[in-house]
Order: sequence, then structure tokens, then C-alpha cells
Amino acid sequence: MPTAPHSRSELDLAKVDWRQVDAATDEDIARQAAEDADTAPVFTAEEILAAGRRIVPAAVEDVRALRTRLGLSQDAFAARFGFSVDAIRQYESRRRIPTGPVRTLLRVIAREPDAVIRALADSRQGGCRGVRDHDQPK
Repeated sequence: MPTAPHSRSELDLAKVDWRQVDAATDEDIARQAAEDADTAPVFTAEEILAAGRRIVPAAVEDVRALRTRLGLSQDAFAARFGFSVDAIRQYESRRRIPTGPVRTLLRVIAREPDAVIRALADSRQGGCRGVRDHDQPK
């Protein structure tokens, strides 16, 4: 059985007229790209930024304002909602910005603090409504 002396990619490269490639100007390349329907358009960084959608995360309420509205000290807020006191201090001084699940929890606390308090109280008592007895941790 005969074997191929070259790989497929080597054969494809062998077909390239490198003198023609070297002689091509930027204008030639731009014209060829514009004529080829399969060529993706080339955008400048400015065009990409101007056309692109920017997703701005929903603003988290000011943690200090939220805590004050609930009438809690930093220690009490941290204990009630499962944060460290240090984290609350850093959020309030803006040295740290809440992200991910923390951001979500703060948004829920801002809108429904009683629901969060009930949910956390259930979990601290070792139970969860709707879970069967045999699913409970022992």
C-alpha cells in the first residue's frame, strides 16, 4: 500500500504561490477580503466598543444604608445574615465590592429581609420546610 510522502497541510502549503503572497499590498488584501462573502468583517477596537452591548451589573444597595435601614449594628447584621464583621466593614468602606452570591444575597435582603431571616433561621435550627424526616442530617 503506497503512503503519502507529505501530510495534507504540507500539500496545501505546497500549492501556495509565496511570491504572489509577498507581492500583495494592504490594499490588495482589503479588496480580496471585501470581495469574499465568507470573510468576517474587521472592526477597530473603537467600533467594537461602540457597537458592543455593555452589561452593567445591577447596583447593590449601599450596605451601610441597608444595615441602618434595618436598624442593625455591623455585628448584628453580620451575625443575622451570615457575613463576617470584617466583610461588612470592607463593603461599607468600599474597599471591597460584593460580587456573585454575596451581591445576590444583599439584593434579596434589601427587598425581603424577613424572608431571608426566616430561611436562615430554619437552616440554623437544622430543619428545612418540605424536607422529609429521613432526608434530615443526623
